[in-house]
Amino acid sequence: MTAAAPAVPRSGRRHAALDALAIIRGNRQGTIGLVILVAFTLIAIFGPFIVGPIDKPGTFKPLLPPSLEHYFGTDRAGRDLFVTNVWASRISLLVGVLASIVAMVIGTAVGISAGYLGGRWDGWLMAITDFFYVLPTLVLAIVLAAILGPSLVNVVLVIAITSWPSTSRVIRSQTLSIRERMFVDRARAYGSSSSRIMRKQVLPNVMGLVLANTTLTIAAAIFLETTLSFLGVGPRDTYSWGRILEDSFAAGALTLGLWAWFVPPGVAVVLVVLAFTMLGAALDEVFDPRLRRRHGGTPTGAEDTLPMEVTRMAEEAEDVPLSVGDH
Repeated sequence: MTAAAPAVPRSGRRHAALDALAIIRGNRQGTIGLVILVAFTLIAIFGPFIVGPIDKPGTFKPLLPPSLEHYFGTDRAGRDLFVTNVWASRISLLVGVLASIVAMVIGTAVGISAGYLGGRWDGWLMAITDFFYVLPTLVLAIVLAAILGPSLVNVVLVIAITSWPSTSRVIRSQTLSIRERMFVDRARAYGSSSSRIMRKQVLPNVMGLVLANTTLTIAAAIFLETTLSFLGVGPRDTYSWGRILEDSFAAGALTLGLWAWFVPPGVAVVLVVLAFTMLGAALDEVFDPRLRRRHGGTPTGAEDTLPMEVTRMAEEAEDVPLSVGDH
């Protein structure tokens, strides 16, 4: 009986994380995107504690212009729009992150299962994936949101259901390559079960791709939530940037020249979506050495240590046999 493959030491993980951060810092788009996301995250976490709860209707005079007392003015119900926008940042980011996590879990599970198991499993799972993939995302989301109801939880589920197919196709493609690697063949030879190989061998080696894809999925989820709320099928039990835009459109803010009502949430959506997209491009360089060499953006000393922990695990697994009873 031989020894099991050793885990990557914590010092190696810290070193890999520092290398990844160095690459992101060296990527102008990644740096800008990270700064924007940190700023909005801080606003979403701490802002509501600073500005207090959303005002009740009639708290202030309706449709007040921007001033030192009301930075964005007030809406037609007399609520302070600055306070509403701060709370909306938390809801919009929360919906985007939660929906993306659910979509990543579903897409990764389906992609790994289809790619590794192959055969009928691959055919069935990809048939389901293609069914959701070819349907218009917005139309499907509107129909599901109308059926399930306009609550926060339902909108998260709707966005997740419409977002996972693209992830599963990407992960399946990567899994088809990984299952032919030597360390996977050795795991099979030593009797490891398919479920264990998928968890211990395949999953760690696609996590980089999952992480990079998650940032893009969050951007798409936030934009989709904004669209659903603007169309009136978003969450009605709270405020998001999309709902603020819907209220401003319904009140004729554009015609009345109340720019402070619709411009701040619109700019916030654009900045956050753009930031996640730029960060996703930077993460592609972190996990793909070919992109780093092509762009000439690899910091000194990082070329030999990346792509990060998942690649180290794969390389070590090739050289160290698994335990005979490890299945």
